[in-house]
Amino acid sequence: MTSEASLPLPGRPAPLVIGGRTDADRVLLTPRGELVRGCAQALAERLARLPDGTARVDLDMSGVYFMDTAGLEFLEVLRDHGRRRSIPVTATRWNGQPRRILELAGLDTADPLRSPAPEDAPPRAVSAVALEREERLHVLQEEVEQLRRAIVSRPVIDQARGILMATYGCTSEEAWHILREASQLSNTKLRAVAEALTAGAGAQGAPPPEEVRSALSRALARRSSR
Repeated sequence: MTSEASLPLPGRPAPLVIGGRTDADRVLLTPRGELVRGCAQALAERLARLPDGTARVDLDMSGVYFMDTAGLEFLEVLRDHGRRRSIPVTATRWNGQPRRILELAGLDTADPLRSPAPEDAPPRAVSAVALEREERLHVLQEEVEQLRRAIVSRPVIDQARGILMATYGCTSEEAWHILREASQLSNTKLRAVAEALTAGAGAQGAPPPEEVRSALSRALARRSSR
């Protein structure tokens, strides 16, 4: 049996799926997909359906390939389940971007549930830990937002590279450098340069703004002179 959580990221059709199996009184859960908005609720529902007499819950996180700050809520649901049932819970085998998020949050990347809880520390230490955690979460949120923007921007940038490759016979890498240089020369975001170029390529498309056209011409001229 599985539980699902909706995925807000564009271009990602599959929801989070939490599979699992039971071995005597131990349950192994295997989440697959992304830990984003709704993942904590999906886990709570899955944990509520565990067999009576479950004495241990382990999560194999190797199938999770993306997570944002909602993943920390996901972990808190698992931690709270272990506390309420007085059973051991683990979440191991983190890879890639989710592992990086754990590092930014100051958690143990081998098993973040092993990290000492702030309430177990003296009052002064609690304040220091809370402040450091807040700063780390701010950095984490910025990194996740940058990744979201990159995911959204990638299709139009790839289209613009394809147009340059077809029009000027350049390689994919050369097209990337032309777009990036045009972005710098025109003081325009790379995504905006790519959008202007792809919009102008259509039969009824308007030409790019003058500053973008000039920057693209200069970038192409520099490529030809090399």
